[in-house]
Amino acid sequence: MTVVIEISGLRKTFSSLRRGRQTALDGFDMAVEAGQVHGFLGPNGSGKTTTLRTLLGLVSADEGEMRILGKPSDEYAEVAHRVGAIVESPAFFGNFTGRRTLRLLATAGGVPPKMVDSALEQVGLRDRADDRVKTYSLGMKQRLAVASALLKSPELLILDEPANGLDPAGIHEMRTLVSGLAASGVTVLISSHILAEIELICDTVTIVSRGRRVVAGPVAEVLASHAKGEFRVGAADLPRTIDLLTAVGGSIVAGEGHIVVGGIADPARISEVLGKAGIWVTELTPITPDLESVFLDLTGTRPTPGVTRQVNDPPGTGQVIDISDETTTGESA
Repeated sequence: MTVVIEISGLRKTFSSLRRGRQTALDGFDMAVEAGQVHGFLGPNGSGKTTTLRTLLGLVSADEGEMRILGKPSDEYAEVAHRVGAIVESPAFFGNFTGRRTLRLLATAGGVPPKMVDSALEQVGLRDRADDRVKTYSLGMKQRLAVASALLKSPELLILDEPANGLDPAGIHEMRTLVSGLAASGVTVLISSHILAEIELICDTVTIVSRGRRVVAGPVAEVLASHAKGEFRVGAADLPRTIDLLTAVGGSIVAGEGHIVVGGIADPARISEVLGKAGIWVTELTPITPDLESVFLDLTGTRPTPGVTRQVNDPPGTGQVIDISDETTTGESA
């Protein structure tokens, strides 16, 4: 399988008068294979946006190697026409219409004008294309940003929070769009905080915390590797079921009309114990964690009851990279 994004040992630090030298990326690694929808996840300040900006040549790395579409980072200009990207919230002229905005971008990028209508259609903005951007909702502006990234019919699409501001219907449309692009052979890298969507749409995932990769791989394998070996069990006689499974080493948590059984690795053993006692099993389902729970555990961001998490203001000097992601300041690219 062809690897379209390769990042190895990426390190980046920023200066702050208040905090001194801050490390945004500390030996970060990531690989994205062609044709995948790859989720890129991390808490605020974990290094996601810095990674994307560095990959696209907007910020220089201190150390490490990067290749995109087979080219090293210092030769990115040779493949830039094959990459579409939105990183952070793009700014548009409010008095321009959506169509005029895309036409200007197409002209600047040497893209045929016919691609404008195609991009507007893809993101569901055809009916509002001739309205001024200042009348657009946040979600509509996000759609326009995605449309701008699609103008070049890219082989690689990099999307930073593409569902930001979208309602449930819009999120569904964005999911359908990304799935369709992947089916047509486009590789998509998505950075998002909407973990349920990442779990639904992505083939593979990389999770970063404090500038380091904490896990990477196919979504199903990442989830399965963090399963606790528990089963949801339903039976006609739950009190007796609890006694029987406890007697053979099971740990039991009672639920509403079911129990959760741990400590018994083989589900056949549960069936055997209950079957010999004449108890019909109505449900025996392995419990696999969702991406949100795995993310919270791996990044140490699971909320503690009764504790309010405080987010520090970004330093007031230098160029703020992204107050929604990185909390350090950056240097001019």
